[in-house]
Amino acid sequence: MAAFVVFATSASAQQLYKFQDANGNWVYSDQRPGAGLEVEILDWQPAAETGGVWLRQGTNADDTPVLVAVNRFHDWVQIAFALESSVNLDLSVPTAGNRLLPPQSETELLALSAANPAQTIELAYRYQYIHGHPGARHDPDQPYRLPYALANAHLITQAYPDASTHEGPENRHAVDFAMPIGTGVYAARGGVVVEVASENFTSGLNPEVDLGRANFVRILHDDGTLALYGHLNWNSIRVVPGQRVARGEYIADSGNTGFSSGPHLHFVVQRNAGGAVESVPVRFLGARGEALILRSGDRPVAY
Repeated sequence: MAAFVVFATSASAQQLYKFQDANGNWVYSDQRPGAGLEVEILDWQPAAETGGVWLRQGTNADDTPVLVAVNRFHDWVQIAFALESSVNLDLSVPTAGNRLLPPQSETELLALSAANPAQTIELAYRYQYIHGHPGARHDPDQPYRLPYALANAHLITQAYPDASTHEGPENRHAVDFAMPIGTGVYAARGGVVVEVASENFTSGLNPEVDLGRANFVRILHDDGTLALYGHLNWNSIRVVPGQRVARGEYIADSGNTGFSSGPHLHFVVQRNAGGAVESVPVRFLGARGEALILRSGDRPVAY
């Protein structure tokens, strides 16, 4: 059974063991090898590969101080923000808000007015964001393709209505496919890659440590929904943010990274449901062109 997973965009340094196996091949692993082998221990810091959202202070065309939200993702993002403290900020300025940020944009959130124009404004703020436009409606033009090589089959270890680990609306309709590490993962539907993480290589069952260590690809569909392919293998992802991929395109290899109890692919289609992430039911293509609803214990063949 696969563990519930949240796919974060940040990751901390990890210990990587470098050694030669019995055949003289160099091996990089998060598992320390047995005694008798010479081992080099490396501190591996995954590189930033995703876009990102952040806030900054600046000025607009009229030279008015402003708070700006930067969205470097290739999809719409909804952001909620709040000022936690300020210095020299006029009390009439709103202290919280919620905005939609277009793809690859910089959006003015607040015009800042100084209580004393001769002094600078200092702000401390917090914010959170979710992917997708709240107007998105799941509307595929055909059943999804199973996300592995044609004529292959893999056991489904968890699917709706089972919810042993797929708790919450964001993962309720997710499907876990048991896959050996290194199995090819293929796009179930075409779209634009909006987010990627590929340099994590550890797994575990400690949410505080492992939640941010899953490799994944997030793909935006033409109807505004987003597919997430999770727990992918280290350094195996073949796509980059901004790239359009076709249905059936080879995008990565399956793995066992992040908050996970064993090798598998976590697949889910999600949308922004009015400010909250919601998974949607997905049907897959069957042998006779029919739309399949997958259940735990099935072993569907990809067509």
